[in-house]
Amino acid sequence: MTIQVPLVDAPSVLRARNISKSYGARPALKSVDLCLRPGQFVALLGPNGAGKSTLLQILSGLFVADSGQLSILDNDMRTQATRALAGLGMVFQQSSLDLDLSVQANLLFHTDLHGIPRKTALPRIADGLQRHGLQAQAKTAVRALSGGNRRKVELIRALLHRPRLLLMDEATVGLDPASRHELIAAVEQLARSEGVAILWATHLVEEVRNADQLVVLNQGAVVFDGRPKDLVTQTQAANLEQAFLQLCPSLHAA
Repeated sequence: MTIQVPLVDAPSVLRARNISKSYGARPALKSVDLCLRPGQFVALLGPNGAGKSTLLQILSGLFVADSGQLSILDNDMRTQATRALAGLGMVFQQSSLDLDLSVQANLLFHTDLHGIPRKTALPRIADGLQRHGLQAQAKTAVRALSGGNRRKVELIRALLHRPRLLLMDEATVGLDPASRHELIAAVEQLARSEGVAILWATHLVEEVRNADQLVVLNQGAVVFDGRPKDLVTQTQAANLEQAFLQLCPSLHAA
């Protein structure tokens, strides 16, 4: 059953206002605003070093912003962090699975951390493995899995506590084209069918074409926030790649 949420009227799942962060004298983020609503697939596009990972680390509570306001499901991250993070799932750029544990053991470790009883956790794990075609690998050590299947396990893990917001930080790094396509399709389906709000951070233009909303980050600042097709129209570019290059001219020299 598809959940169709009227995005304009729906309450925000994530709202960030004027988020700024510096490392010493170097600004990493400059007054970034961001809003996600239920069922939205929002792409955060920017070149390497634009500040994408810093922003996601702030949104996930790993870093603290120097200034600005951040709330998840109406919970302020400064005063209600535990409640805010309970509604958040994340797949990191670098894998955080234990390679020597089995797939199921990795997933059970996550549910144990969240205090999910085994009678609830085991059916959720089985359902996640079935959805992604990994039932036969439940007892397999993660080390023996392909890169694409490891990412699937991380996605299953991120959703076991039923978050309403999912952060994906350069999640397709190192994947072959087929695995990349499968992962993107799975995440898009989460937004469409289950109403999960997705923030997908990437430097690859081909991953953002179907996004409901595109936020372009360059040198720590938001330089565009709207639909992908509107970026092409506003820049009068031939395609999305060319529009991105116009907003991030430093890429020409890369």
